[in-house]
Amino acid sequence: MTKPLLWSAAFCALLTSSTTYAQYATDALRYSESDQTGSARFQALGGNHAALGGDPSAIHGNPAGLGFYNRSEFTFSPGITPTNTKTSYLGDNNSANKGNLNIAQASLVIASQPGFQRKWKRSSIGISFSRQQSFRDHYTFSGPNDKSAFVDKVIQDANFDGVSVEQLDADFEAAPANGGPMAYSLPAAYYRMYLINPSSAAGPPYSALDKNSVVDQFGTYTSTGANTQWTIAYAGNYNDKLYIGANFGFSRLRYTYDRTLRDSYVNSPELIYTQQNEALTVSGNGINFALGAIYKVNPIFQLGGVITSPTFSSIKETFTQNVNAEFVDDLVTGPDGTLIQPPYLTLPIAPNDFVYSLRSPLKANVGATFFVRDRGFITGSVEYQDYSIMSVRTNYLSSSDNSAFKSNTKAEINDTFHSSYNFRLGGEFRANLFRARLGAAYIGDPYKENVGFKRDKLLFSAGVGIRKDRFFADLSGTMSTFKSIYTPYVLNNPANYASVEVTHKPVNVVMTFGVNF
Repeated sequence: MTKPLLWSAAFCALLTSSTTYAQYATDALRYSESDQTGSARFQALGGNHAALGGDPSAIHGNPAGLGFYNRSEFTFSPGITPTNTKTSYLGDNNSANKGNLNIAQASLVIASQPGFQRKWKRSSIGISFSRQQSFRDHYTFSGPNDKSAFVDKVIQDANFDGVSVEQLDADFEAAPANGGPMAYSLPAAYYRMYLINPSSAAGPPYSALDKNSVVDQFGTYTSTGANTQWTIAYAGNYNDKLYIGANFGFSRLRYTYDRTLRDSYVNSPELIYTQQNEALTVSGNGINFALGAIYKVNPIFQLGGVITSPTFSSIKETFTQNVNAEFVDDLVTGPDGTLIQPPYLTLPIAPNDFVYSLRSPLKANVGATFFVRDRGFITGSVEYQDYSIMSVRTNYLSSSDNSAFKSNTKAEINDTFHSSYNFRLGGEFRANLFRARLGAAYIGDPYKENVGFKRDKLLFSAGVGIRKDRFFADLSGTMSTFKSIYTPYVLNNPANYASVEVTHKPVNVVMTFGVNF
């Protein structure tokens, strides 16, 4: 099958699969969720930035906070993010750990000279690189399954679509122009590897090579990448009372995952194992802007707020799959019932590319800060996001298919997500050069249905720092906890498949070094 015909078939499947719409609705959420960002100081305060200034995090947070600067500053914030996960699947529990080094933020703020004789006292311009989201994750799961194996999903789809043997033959090339054997659909790969068999010369219904044995299932998931942003911001200070700022952000999205599912057959006369591998590579660029203000009611109390536009992103992805198998005595039962050498032990599925655009939700954030003389402060904020207004569209298909993709994905988003609130609270204690900070955040569940548990997030943070005339350093640690669900495959009968419950407890450690000039 030629590549254009492959894409045509893939797009046809895309527009008839509700699972696909759910996939892109979930992707929209993944690239739009709020995370704890900024310098070590602001992360230790629970990620608050709505009503607090004088920190480089204001550049991408509430840009009005730049108006508090009275001298220029450069900061650099390296970080390390270990991921800790626990899974529960079919009665078995597993745990996994992984970590990485990253750059949480780097920034430059240029402050103007004060204008003592003017109402506009001073202004500042800032530019920063910040890590808005981290996609790094890793977990494993396992369990004995006496109800089904992944091959049952392949058979279910092939039987539902009424795929003929002639079509399966057409969906395979032994020697395509770009090298080795390649299948253009999962059923074609499983058919060529003798893992599924037709009931007649025409084809369906298909059955598994081994449909009776229990399987020990083992799976892995590893993802990397981040949503990073370059931001340019400008703010002014009116009479040391009102601070107004704006910023423009240029985001860069990078995300990859590798996922495996191995079915190890117990006492099978035919199979030792089959393994399904898949990988996704995503890249994209986006733009957003924000307007913010902070008003100092009196020397000990100030209010602030910021509105951040949706991020408008253009995204490209490539999806690849591979099937592996090992047979008992390296032999398989052929069509005539005799044992033969299997023609293939591994087959790749031709990669699929797709290009689409994403609009994330608008964000509104308001907060207040209360100063306790020169001993510190307490700050809090509330953020609102309506995830149901996300949208995904494409120009990669035909005009009618583009329209169907947009409307059906939008319907899936509306059915799945709703608005949510995020609450953040933090405080700082000051003693001469020393600073101590505590913070907490609650990130609301964006899903309408809980499916047995809520997917909200709790974040707890703490940090310390020192401030000298020309130099400062801060250290913070943030631990979060939340749950997610992963379903390796779905069958018509819910009793025949299971989902993995994943408990995530990532830790984010950030250190900020800064100099004033």
